[in-house]
Amino acid sequence: MKKRRILIITICVVVIGIVLGIVFGGRASREATPPDTVAVTRGDIVRTVLVDGSLVMPNKAYLSFGITGTVTEVLVEEGSNVTKDQVLARLDAPSLESSVEMAELQVEIAEEGVKAARAQYEIAEINLDDPPPTMSEDVLELQVDAAKASWETAKLNLEIAELSLESAELNLEKAVIVAPFDSVVTDISITEGKEISTTALATPAITLVDTSEIEMRGFIDEIDVATVKVGQAANITLDALPDEELDGEVAFISLAGTTLAGVVSYDTTITLENPAAELRDGMSATAEVIIERRDDVLFIPNRAIRGTLENPMVVVLVDGQQEEREITLGLSDGINTEVLSGLEEGEEVIVPTSAERQGGFFMM
Repeated sequence: MKKRRILIITICVVVIGIVLGIVFGGRASREATPPDTVAVTRGDIVRTVLVDGSLVMPNKAYLSFGITGTVTEVLVEEGSNVTKDQVLARLDAPSLESSVEMAELQVEIAEEGVKAARAQYEIAEINLDDPPPTMSEDVLELQVDAAKASWETAKLNLEIAELSLESAELNLEKAVIVAPFDSVVTDISITEGKEISTTALATPAITLVDTSEIEMRGFIDEIDVATVKVGQAANITLDALPDEELDGEVAFISLAGTTLAGVVSYDTTITLENPAAELRDGMSATAEVIIERRDDVLFIPNRAIRGTLENPMVVVLVDGQQEEREITLGLSDGINTEVLSGLEEGEEVIVPTSAERQGGFFMM
């Protein structure tokens, strides 16, 4: 029994010795290790809101023929640059061309009919003003009325002929695909000799994209949407081109939110001010919308700030001595915070240890 008591006492003494060794050894180590410090720096603080999305080329055209027939010409290839009103493809349409020619002839005939009817009307008016001795005034007035009616009928026939020509030309235009704006051909689904059926008319034959105008479309979280305004500048980066930084401007923020997995966000459009040639529709993009900025100000890392939100403070290392100091904070970008008063540029601020962070307020 006595031996057992001696053994227990011995174990307790050893344990106490180990604990004391750890405590005093750690304290000595901490006293020997200089505190981690950061310098008060001067620079720019920018508060931003992130918008995740992708690039979109909004001006697209999906072109198809307006009538059935056989494709006789495909005048472009995928990747071709085309200009407005350039002919891209044609159908074999001899009957439509004949209809246009016939309609043009009908217009010419109707124009001659209008000229002849007008001449008859003018002759009838002359006879009424200076009647021949063998004709009564009543007869001459009837001739004037008849000639005027014939002239009106001839003008109506001309209008009908012109409408027929417009219709024939429109039908002929349906057999031709023309570029509506300067663009690039991105897809062609037709080949020469292919028959275009009624069903195929609903499928785009040629797709065009205007590469000169590019937007970024994404979503803003409901927490940040109130701070973002139309007209604010944005810096845009791309996953596919990490070395490219594009300038943009917020152009649209939806008033209607979209809920996904319980998170509400708002559609946002950002226009690009300096689009590069290598940009592609659909590229993943991230925009930093500039909400507020302060240029050439003093700032320190958030991890160096102690105290409370109402009474922030820091510990400054002055001539090897630690000095607590109250400070006034300004704008924060989430990593660094502007210091309005309490510190000077170049002063060394002590960064709290992990243990110290667990015991008080520190900005992250």
